Amino acid sequence: MMVACSKSEVPQEPVRSVKVMAVGVETIKSGYEFAGEVRPRVESRLGFRVAGKIVKRQAELGQQVKAGQVLAQLDPRDYQLAADAARAQVAAASTNRDLAAADFKRFAALKDQNFISGAELERRETNLKAAQAQVDQARAQLASQGNQAGYTHLVADVSGVVTAVEAEPGQVVSAGTPVVRIAQDGARDVVFSVPEDKVAAIKPGSAVAVRIWSDGTALAGKVREVAASADPATRTYPVKVSLDASAMPALGATAYVSPQALSHAGTPVIKLPTSALRKEGAGTAVWVLDKASMTLQSQPVQIATADGNEAVISSGLQPGMLVVSAGVHVLSAGQKVVIYQAKVAATHAVAQAPAAQPAAK
Repeated sequence: MMVACSKSEVPQEPVRSVKVMAVGVETIKSGYEFAGEVRPRVESRLGFRVAGKIVKRQAELGQQVKAGQVLAQLDPRDYQLAADAARAQVAAASTNRDLAAADFKRFAALKDQNFISGAELERRETNLKAAQAQVDQARAQLASQGNQAGYTHLVADVSGVVTAVEAEPGQVVSAGTPVVRIAQDGARDVVFSVPEDKVAAIKPGSAVAVRIWSDGTALAGKVREVAASADPATRTYPVKVSLDASAMPALGATAYVSPQALSHAGTPVIKLPTSALRKEGAGTAVWVLDKASMTLQSQPVQIATADGNEAVISSGLQPGMLVVSAGVHVLSAGQKVVIYQAKVAATHAVAQAPAAQPAAK
């Protein structure tokens, strides 16, 4: 009866087993990679140098054109009439010049015979020079009008591919209005954007690794230009990377860009799996195992960046420490634990049991 009335003992909480890992120094494997677009080094917007109505457009989107090829035409009648008028002015000025020349020749003969004064001869010579100047002016106007008539044909100044058509036949355009956009044949650029906190590390001339998304082709490039101001919409800075002239990826193709200036590959660091991290107050902490007492201690850490699925630790840990790598949210400070041991021996025994069965019989 005395035994039956005694208080039962409170069962002790079982000692938890935890998975731990030794802190060591590793190297960073991942880096920054940005998405970019392949663009031509030079892209020109071509337009007529005179105003008029487009009567014909030979260029089509995506067409390969050669230097000197006609891309579009304006109605040339007004400019042809202006050229005819200038040609008539040249003829009239030439007739006046010839008349003044004959007059000067006749008065020169009279001066030789002392029939007229020297002042009269100089007056005739002045008239001849003025007539010659009018001829020169009329010829210059004729040349200008002839150029105006020639400007009614829009001609490709370089070889390339038509990337945009911005005007159609029947449209009246002013001088300089873009009609056709041509991407010049030659070297290509890869354009990508970087955030504000990374643009200071990228300098013109620095090496860049480029990978074409469609076929995985790896190319080498160099930073050619870094924008001086951020894009007003995205608040990022466009960067242009020049590719080798022999590399001709398709225009508009997607490319992955890895600037070496932002790469930390090979840098020795301390890394932990994300399962070992837990939030403590306003910071991050891990459980460190004291092997002498087999108890846990909370250790605050600072995270520098991520490397794949692992966190790079900048401070708080030293190589050789034992850190709990799983189940950190169910543990507490000072808790006594044991190190988890995988049951490799038992598994091996089960695997060998069928082979030992005949001997047991």
